[in-house]
Amino acid sequence: MEFTLKSKESAIPCLVTLDDENGGRYMIRKEDTSGEVFNSSSQLIAWVSANWHGDDFVDSDSFHHMMKELDKYEE
Repeated sequence: MEFTLKSKESAIPCLVTLDDENGGRYMIRKEDTSGEVFNSSSQLIAWVSANWHGDDFVDSDSFHHMMKELDKYEE
């Protein structure tokens, strides 16, 4: 599963990848184009919850939709 979110801070969108099926890839690309890699979906979700908020993005509804989808993957 991949989500692309348009940050208010960058022309390059943020990216969230949660892929349990292909060896477990859990990563994000932040608004500054740096990234984070996680060992589990729960670590990724915890980081996103702590560091990103709906008002950080052009479309806050997309962020909230992503969070609802990510909740399904909590370990």
